[in-house]
Amino acid sequence: MTIQVKTFIEPPLWNNNYVVIDTESHEAILIDCSNATDEIMNYIKDQKASLKYILLTHGHFDHVLGVNYFKNNYHVPVYLAEKDKQLLSQINSYMSFLHMSDVDVPKIDGYIDDKIFTIGSYTIKIISTPGHTPGSVCYQLNNLVFSGDTLFHNSHGRTDFPGGNDEDMKNSLKLLFHTLSDDTIVYPGHGENTIIQAERHLYT
Repeated sequence: MTIQVKTFIEPPLWNNNYVVIDTESHEAILIDCSNATDEIMNYIKDQKASLKYILLTHGHFDHVLGVNYFKNNYHVPVYLAEKDKQLLSQINSYMSFLHMSDVDVPKIDGYIDDKIFTIGSYTIKIISTPGHTPGSVCYQLNNLVFSGDTLFHNSHGRTDFPGGNDEDMKNSLKLLFHTLSDDTIVYPGHGENTIIQAERHLYT
């Protein structure tokens, strides 16, 4: 496998942002984009990679605050699930609640629904996993899965925020555990990496 993953832990809530590079084609994607930082840009440049897309796991503010910065610098399309469109448009209500300054609403170029994304010779599989938000998704590349705030090490995403749904979360976990192999590496939206086998206790 020629996929290289680099994790960048960024404010405001110490989110994991992932630069994923196919080392043969040098194509790259950025999964989640929580902060305007040159560190990620410098890494992409140092790896001689070309950023192809920005893919968002869901529309919560802490995963999208760097979107406009990267769009302005790379001029690449940004994609989100359409079911989180309204959530994204309400970003400043969350900023106000946390006593943070208003921001420009992140600009999305399209919705991931019914689209096919590739990096090099790899197809990125989109797994719909509502529960944390209506439009939460995971992105799978072979035995790697980027789970956003659906699945963490020893935990799963909260369902008590607006748009969250506990029954949907249970069904999403069931889907992941029934379709992904035990050795699938999980790259979550917060915290350390894990594997599917270690998290099966979350759904019985």
